[in-house]
Amino acid sequence: MENTTLSESFEVLKDPRLERAKRHSLINIITIAICAVICGADNFVTIASFGRAKKEWFQTFLDLPNGVPSHDTFNDVINRLDQSSFALCFTTWIKQLATQSENVIAIDGKVLRRTFNKSSGAKAIWLVNAWSVANNMCFGQIQVDEKSNEITAIPKLLELLDIKGATITIDAMGCQTKIADKIVDLKGDFVLALKGNQGEFHEDVKLYLDSNINKSSSNKFDFTEEIHGDHGRIETRRTWLCTDVDWLIERRYYITSHFTKETKFINETVLGCRK
Repeated sequence: MENTTLSESFEVLKDPRLERAKRHSLINIITIAICAVICGADNFVTIASFGRAKKEWFQTFLDLPNGVPSHDTFNDVINRLDQSSFALCFTTWIKQLATQSENVIAIDGKVLRRTFNKSSGAKAIWLVNAWSVANNMCFGQIQVDEKSNEITAIPKLLELLDIKGATITIDAMGCQTKIADKIVDLKGDFVLALKGNQGEFHEDVKLYLDSNINKSSSNKFDFTEEIHGDHGRIETRRTWLCTDVDWLIERRYYITSHFTKETKFINETVLGCRK
């Protein structure tokens, strides 16, 4: 068998089978499966079909004394692998192929198709993956534990990646202090979507930006505009950047039922804000 970057990355992965059951080598199973998935295979039957269709090509660098494994073999072996160890090996392999300098890595969650089974009670499998925009490939992914959510899975995925110098983008679900701190600790930068789940913080930022952007004389922002034409339409993207955040100080909010002369109403609830 020819030595490849993939075989080097996965050589530490433990084979879950007994020695007498190893009719096909683990690296052959993994290599064929990964190549098949890259080419669009989304189940074990199509993975095996891809392997048979490309058998002549695989034999140029793999030893296949017993041919291509069956779909049952792919299913049995891959499902018994330690997921954390596999993810670490896969990420190691990807790092050798990719260029991460000044790259954007988009982290997002997705559900695997056809993994939900109502009759058996099997829940859909959720994954969090890291997509490299510049390299157009997945840098790594991790399964979300049934008793957990994406917020706890994202830091675990970040630990698998080398994000030094990269910019991490995450939707509103990942807009959390601990996640931002983790990215900075790993020498990366972040762009986190800020939405209503952040309550008063989101409302304050939205009010400030909306109020100032609409002022034609405002010079508080750096501004850029990009125009793209694709799929029969013109798309304009405008971005305002503000680095002045002195106004964003901690606030405390109160409610009171005390009468005030200004309101001229008795027993009305008065809202107050102290900067």
